[in-house]
Amino acid sequence: MFQTDYVKRVFEDLKKRNENEKEFLQAALEILESLESYIVKHPEIENNKILERFVEPERFLQFRVSWVDDQGEVQVNRGYRVQFNSSIGPYKGGLRFHPSVNASIIKFLGLEQVLKNSLTSLPMGGGKGGSDFDPKGKSDHEIMRFCQAFMTELYRHIGEDTDIPAGDIGVGAREIGYLFGQYKRIQNKTVGVLTGKGIPFGGSLVRTEATGYGLCYFTEEALKIMKNESFQNKTVIISGSGNVAIYACQKAKELGAKVIAMSDSNGYVYDSNGIQLEVVKSIKEEKRGRIKEYLSYVPTAVYQEGASGIWQLPCDIALPCATQNELDLEAAKALVKNGVIAVSEGANMPSTLEAAKYFIEKKIIYGPAKAANAGGVATSGLEMSQNSLRYSWSFEEVDQKLKDIMVQIFHNIYKVALELGNPYDTLSGANIAGFEKVAKAMLSLGIY
Repeated sequence: MFQTDYVKRVFEDLKKRNENEKEFLQAALEILESLESYIVKHPEIENNKILERFVEPERFLQFRVSWVDDQGEVQVNRGYRVQFNSSIGPYKGGLRFHPSVNASIIKFLGLEQVLKNSLTSLPMGGGKGGSDFDPKGKSDHEIMRFCQAFMTELYRHIGEDTDIPAGDIGVGAREIGYLFGQYKRIQNKTVGVLTGKGIPFGGSLVRTEATGYGLCYFTEEALKIMKNESFQNKTVIISGSGNVAIYACQKAKELGAKVIAMSDSNGYVYDSNGIQLEVVKSIKEEKRGRIKEYLSYVPTAVYQEGASGIWQLPCDIALPCATQNELDLEAAKALVKNGVIAVSEGANMPSTLEAAKYFIEKKIIYGPAKAANAGGVATSGLEMSQNSLRYSWSFEEVDQKLKDIMVQIFHNIYKVALELGNPYDTLSGANIAGFEKVAKAMLSLGIY
């Protein structure tokens, strides 16, 4: 597993202290394995215990969130915020509201966020947060009361130059609005302390589309450079049907592809004529319904229970945009067998480490999440800039900046992969390119 005693010792110590946090340990293992070649050449990393400090959050917050539902009953949830690393800028990362949220998931997301934010080249450290609260089935008033209770604790730990949360799974424009409203109410000031805000109160154009658009900009550049290919006339499958999946679908179609399948946690829909995006938007954004309702609008489509079955469909390009570990080794083998040429991750760590290594081994273009889905946080960084300037850029200006960032991210990680001797090892390329900037900053800042 590890080639050096130092890295092995760091990971074994991490396991002892976090033995029940499987997602966090999975993310750490993937990162540490791929950093070994860099660490061997830089003894100052071990001499200054940079790795030990890198994998340990600067601060981890857990708090109670008590709120009242529409029946007048008191409900209690757990809230979290991990402020993982601020060496290159204030903590930046989303809030996730989902029943699966726990300390392990928040820490895995925070660790990934450190490298993701570094890759954007913007001055942002890494953080993440959320709650095991489930917005599904809740009324707007219940969600508002929960968000207000959540922010009543969180506000004391964040600030426009300290920690700037954003949205994630379960936290969209509605939730960000309620959270920001409570922050304003408590602090009596209007600052860019949250991103993903509505346009009328400081949000950025393109922020809604950013992760999905950025995913396609990254993949398009990878296709061009590595295979002399493009999205044109390619068949695409996209897992998920939330914000990231919807706008990845939109941009893929604009780039000339045919998206033939999308999914949710219950199952997937296959449309050989191409997914009708307006139907998916209506179901998911307006009605907050399930993907199987697609058949009510397009009866020629096919719906299958079980979201994982989507990876058995033949396609040219696969964009996993649902959740962590949704694409395992078996699914990876099915995709390769059926002719996939590129897999880029819109979700966070959607491929298991075994699956990722298989894509690299088989010379499939692989866009690791921390690089391929960095468009969301990149545009959040642009929103922060606009808030600081008290100014807003046009849709076209932000979209061009986003595209430039995603293209540059690809070239940065591809350059490292080439230096390592394997142009398809973009996983190591992303981890090393992101880590190098953070490590240099940590060395310059002294012990803290």
